[in-house]
Amino acid sequence: MSRLDIRNDELHVLQNKTGHTLRIRLHVDGEPTQLGACLDRLMARPVKSMTGALVCTEQGQRLTLKMLRDRFDGARLLAAAKAEKDRNVDLALRIRAFQFRDIRPKAASEIASLEDASKLLGHTNKQITQKVYRRVGEVVKPTR
Repeated sequence: MSRLDIRNDELHVLQNKTGHTLRIRLHVDGEPTQLGACLDRLMARPVKSMTGALVCTEQGQRLTLKMLRDRFDGARLLAAAKAEKDRNVDLALRIRAFQFRDIRPKAASEIASLEDASKLLGHTNKQITQKVYRRVGEVVKPTR
């Protein structure tokens, strides 16, 4: 993604399968969303991308898929080592088991609204989001 994908306070994302553009709001009620705050930090970095890419190396080169994957793997190992150092073996095991492909289902699971999760993932059928991507149980009210 590049700086050109940010327009009208929205990040425009082209969906691969459908070819539709998804517009993700960067501020709500004048306050930055977490994505908006992250993009603000990226844009404020002293290193500027030579290509306009939002994520780049320290030298300003666009981050390739392999570079991103290597950084993800390194961060996962560091996080697992920290959890082990803090004597949290269960957390360390879960961190080591987390894979890059788990990010999409995690995003779908953290959004309270199934409709919003479906929209974010670009699904026209909410059941696909529910069956394939949601990995948490439904929240229900207790009897009392």
